[in-house]
Amino acid sequence: MVPRPSIRRRDRWRWVLWTALAAGFLLVNFHRVSSAVLAEDLTRAFDTTGTELGLLHASFFYIYAALQLPAGLLADRLGSRRVAAVGLATMTVGVVGFALAGSFPAAFAARAVVGLGGSVLYTATLRFCANWFRDDEFATMTGWTVAAAGLGGVLATTPLAVAVGAVGWRETLLGAAAAGAALTAAIALVVRDRPERAGFSPVEGATPPGRSVDLATVAANTRRLLGERETWVLGGMLFFVTGVNFTVLGLWGVPYLVHVYDLSVARASTYVLLGNVGLIVGPPAFGALSDRLGRRTGLILASTVAFTLAYGSVFALVRPPLALVGAVLFLALFLNGGVLLAYTVAKERHVASASGTITGTINGIGYFGAALFPALMGVVLDAYWTGATVDGARVYTATGYRIAFGIATAAGLVATACALWIHVRTPRSADDRPAATGD
Repeated sequence: MVPRPSIRRRDRWRWVLWTALAAGFLLVNFHRVSSAVLAEDLTRAFDTTGTELGLLHASFFYIYAALQLPAGLLADRLGSRRVAAVGLATMTVGVVGFALAGSFPAAFAARAVVGLGGSVLYTATLRFCANWFRDDEFATMTGWTVAAAGLGGVLATTPLAVAVGAVGWRETLLGAAAAGAALTAAIALVVRDRPERAGFSPVEGATPPGRSVDLATVAANTRRLLGERETWVLGGMLFFVTGVNFTVLGLWGVPYLVHVYDLSVARASTYVLLGNVGLIVGPPAFGALSDRLGRRTGLILASTVAFTLAYGSVFALVRPPLALVGAVLFLALFLNGGVLLAYTVAKERHVASASGTITGTINGIGYFGAALFPALMGVVLDAYWTGATVDGARVYTATGYRIAFGIATAAGLVATACALWIHVRTPRSADDRPAATGD
């Protein structure tokens, strides 16, 4: 029997290692949603239309989405430490390139490199959690990992606006790149893929592979997962929810508040900050609740319904009271925590060797939504542009934004249909999980 003090040391150490990986994912989310605050600066710097700005923002997600399945395969095959360190180093190079870009094509390419590097951090962190935490803790750890991303989103709102106002957007991004470089070194030096590699006993109830997953197993897992209807329904639900949230919070939320309510960028960013607070609070709350109740799909369904109603209220009212806008943004990201239980559902229905593969597959489908919706909403806003500009940045109409939020509402309805399909087709016994227990 392993001495209890050794177990306690292992359990403390895993939080240190998780913190390093989660900080890397924090930086990923900082960069992928920073466009909202930087929108007017980017429009002036690269003379963009709304469609072009949407494409520039979405360039992060084109490669990011496409690489989610390969990222899962790499995490299963090579382990979290190497995958996360190389990914974060690549992202840092992209951030430097974006900060120094002198043209729209150069900025587009550099932001795509940021997405390339950032694409592996989430799946690498979840692969680490599968090795170092029990199965009945996994939903909770997924929630805390997404909460770290929420903190990155908070930093990309008012703090980013203040920093940009003080030193400029290029200099601010170079400072973020320096932080990424330091964190890359920390992950490479201290993170270990499994407890055994850090000199500890395995975690009872965790699901690490006994050895590095061979290529034949990886190929078989991939073929099976892509052939399952459930994979596409779970991924489709994430496609609509993720696509809408990262478009509103990551790009058009701040311009909407600036144009419709005549707010400054700094003040508008405080409302978007509320959305990111929701992302900090919601996923851990839903993860812990799901692990404690042993329920998954019912919480997912309730979350998609409330998500649709939240965005639908903005569509219906066009210019609701600012307090309601703040509440909607908070709720949309808070409820995202319930939708993200899809990752736990997917993991629990597949063998341990496919943990990273299934996570990467549905994550990739989800992030294709984040690649599509920014440009789609940009096209709508350009169609309702009156020709007015302020300091070189286009000003869009309330009607354009209403149609954009109509698209968000319609996306929520489709996501709800996907959640209902999963819930109805899940036998009650399959959705029952044992309550969390002590170590």
